Amino acid sequence: MNTLVKHIMAIASKEAKHIKRDIFTLSVALVLPMVFVVFFGFVINLDYHHIPLTVRDNDQSHTSRELLTQASAAGYFDIIAAHTPSEAELQLQQNRMRGLLIIPPGFHAAFTNGEVARAQLLIDGTDNTMAALATTYMQGIVQTTQQSILSSHEPPSAAIRTRYLFNPELNSRWFIVPALSTVIIGFLAIILTALTVAREWENGSMELLLSTPLRPLEIVVGKLLPYFLLTFFDVLLVFALALLVFRIPFHGSFVLYLTACLFYIMGALALGLLISVITRQQQSAIQFGFAIGLLPSFMFSGFIFPIENMPAFFQYVTMLFPQRWFLQISRALFLSGAGLRGLLIPFIALFLFMTGMITLAVRNFKTDVEP
Repeated sequence: MNTLVKHIMAIASKEAKHIKRDIFTLSVALVLPMVFVVFFGFVINLDYHHIPLTVRDNDQSHTSRELLTQASAAGYFDIIAAHTPSEAELQLQQNRMRGLLIIPPGFHAAFTNGEVARAQLLIDGTDNTMAALATTYMQGIVQTTQQSILSSHEPPSAAIRTRYLFNPELNSRWFIVPALSTVIIGFLAIILTALTVAREWENGSMELLLSTPLRPLEIVVGKLLPYFLLTFFDVLLVFALALLVFRIPFHGSFVLYLTACLFYIMGALALGLLISVITRQQQSAIQFGFAIGLLPSFMFSGFIFPIENMPAFFQYVTMLFPQRWFLQISRALFLSGAGLRGLLIPFIALFLFMTGMITLAVRNFKTDVEP
């Protein structure tokens, strides 16, 4: 056992010295996560504000004015008045509006008499996400206007009051930033080992190392250890940025979060090592790294496309990728404070992924040792 530890630490020490001399690797490992989190954290925003909305108010009543005041005060819409149909058509031709609200005469009378007050909302459907959110925003504004105007009347006999749990303001950054660690850390871990070890294959130093009596397990663990520490530092950096820069609350167990990071990082590092063993060329390694590290993070993790909306076959396919499970853990621990019982399946999936990748990496090293 002592010999095993000594051999592993010797390989780790050698790899650490190599990392210190490799300015490019250090720069990528230390600067890239911070740049990605800050850049994407501020740029990616799923909330829509200041949507240009042209309004034809043919009622000109207290109720219609209150509705427009609520729409403007909420910050979701920028109201542009159109007094004639020709003005609205001109704004449409000049692409100055994303929606048109037409309030007909008699809107106030129907509203106050308990009848259905009808208005027409026309939304630009070229952006289906914006169209859906704008409709939702307007429905909420109508409810707020109704409560404001009818506050002095007898309240309705039944009403539904909505509260948003875990993200009361529906801030999209609370949803995005915890998921960024899935993309950044996973991709970085794969690239670090894939490129560095592939460089050794090209330089011939890897064959020299494999010709020693060291066992494949000692080589694999020794090589992964320094990169694990480096990537784990990146995890702490991303975590600090999420809390201090983006003010995202963390309600879960920090120990559980670090445990999930350990499984995820070790599995990704072993995957990068496996890629380098198979390709043995930096150009091929980086191509595989991008394909395996980035594409699943965006396509099959739930980061952009909800897994529940995918066809059943692809929902099962996503189970093969660790990005799905780590993203689920990250969001749950940050926002809802879930415990181990609720996250047991994602933890098991990450552990199996880590074990499988390390096993494959060791076996491929063993194959190269044998003549």
